[in-house]
Amino acid sequence: MDLTTDKLRSMIKKRQTTIESFVDVKTTDGYVLRVFALAFTKNPKDSTRVTSYAQHSKVKAIRKKMTEIITKEISGSDLKQVVSKLIPDSIAKDIEKYCSYIYPLTDVYIRKVKVVKKPKYDLGRLMDMHGETGSSAPVAAVSGEAGQVVERPDGYEPPILSSV
Repeated sequence: MDLTTDKLRSMIKKRQTTIESFVDVKTTDGYVLRVFALAFTKNPKDSTRVTSYAQHSKVKAIRKKMTEIITKEISGSDLKQVVSKLIPDSIAKDIEKYCSYIYPLTDVYIRKVKVVKKPKYDLGRLMDMHGETGSSAPVAAVSGEAGQVVERPDGYEPPILSSV
């Protein structure tokens, strides 16, 4: 998942501070994701200043809060839930809400999400997660959709085609 380059370029302007953060987080189902966040400062309400530069200590505090929120949101959910949180951008809205007490922010986005490490799955555990068993015959018999049995003589081989 990634923001397009033209969107990124259009957000960067003069006279504001750009705050970027990244964190490696492990989901409950074993994936390790590297999440990149991006935020920009804006002038406080009723301010007549032209610039909206944040002090370095405030930038560090915002970055720390961003990593805390991302870690809290992603480490407690599996990959499906993470994707469902990323699509409406709820994590970015939380970051904007909680960091606005430190310094007012605008255009807060989760810029990119990379899969750093995939978990090793064994087939039995994967089938259990999806409600299936190891063999396919009992599952088909239980569901009632086994199909038709085709009668074939012993030693039957399908014909070999010369062209496909």
